[in-house]
Amino acid sequence: TAVGFEAGHVITTGVKNTLIGGNSGDALTDADFNVAVGNGSLSSDTLGSHSVALGHFALRSQNFATATDTQNVAVGQSAGASVTTGIRNTLIGGLAGDALTDADDNVAIGALALSADTLGSQAVAIGRGALKVQNFTTATNSYNVAVGYSAGESVTTATSNTLVGGLAGDALTEGARNVAVGTAALTNDTLGQYAVAIGYGALSVQNFTTATNSLNTAVGYLAGENVTTGTNNTLIGANTGDALTIGKDNVVMGRSALTTDDVGSQNVAIGSSALESQNADGSTVNNMLNVAVGFEAGKAVTTGFYGVVIGGKAGIALTTGAKNVVIGKDTGATITDGANNTIVGAESDVAAAGDDNCIVLGQAVTCVGSGN
Repeated sequence: TAVGFEAGHVITTGVKNTLIGGNSGDALTDADFNVAVGNGSLSSDTLGSHSVALGHFALRSQNFATATDTQNVAVGQSAGASVTTGIRNTLIGGLAGDALTDADDNVAIGALALSADTLGSQAVAIGRGALKVQNFTTATNSYNVAVGYSAGESVTTATSNTLVGGLAGDALTEGARNVAVGTAALTNDTLGQYAVAIGYGALSVQNFTTATNSLNTAVGYLAGENVTTGTNNTLIGANTGDALTIGKDNVVMGRSALTTDDVGSQNVAIGSSALESQNADGSTVNNMLNVAVGFEAGKAVTTGFYGVVIGGKAGIALTTGAKNVVIGKDTGATITDGANNTIVGAESDVAAAGDDNCIVLGQAVTCVGSGN
């Protein structure tokens, strides 16, 4: 079927083609099973088969000089307009994939999606402007996936990123192997690599201006939202580590755990509100080396360091006390600034908030004073 000025006018033995629009499919000769609808759509190809081109100039440059099942689908004004010998591309939206030439196996859905790339293959860009400036000038399997409004919109030559959500990873340029899922997740980073940000605003201000393996993992609403150049953090739970900036090597799990500290490093806080108030002194990385495991364990710790607090509400009143070991439910509930205490056993405690160097073993036992 050919409808329009010179539509399919040089077909010789091609069969089952549907060509509608002026000059649509007008170079096809022995090609089969093509659909071209729109002025100038599929207007250069001679022997390509199994193409779908819907829209003004869709697949207008595609041209196979040998019989080829292209499996290209281009829907939208100038969608896939520069494809020459690329195959198995699905391009839907105005200007979607319109710079691709000899690239294969791409999916681009949305206006301007994947609109600058020429030779990148195996990318998925879904959403207006997704991967819109990605451009490989040599044949490259990018393995980038960007789904959402402007997701990955600044990626140029980065590879193996998975970016899902509006503005997810939208500042990345050459940063590779990142996973960002959630609106504005990892939205400022340009050159950071190996980050995982899952949740609204997770790692939203992280930004490395030189190629850096950040190895940060943030999962939860606003998890790690203020991390700038901190590295090797694992933050799981809503608002976990959400004040950290340059702090590094922290493991945090539980809602609002380690939620105040900005430069503290090498901490383990597991449990809702564990180390919630800790805030290391100074403006440079400060290795606090605190371990708090349990609901509200070490909740009030501010600048105390080298502590081990394990158990529900263990060390609940500790603030500046350092080098304490407190293990058990409600253990060490009185200590605030006392130091060098070892208290093991549920509800065991010291006699006074400032007691030092106590050793207590057993349930509900109280140290009679410092040094005992």
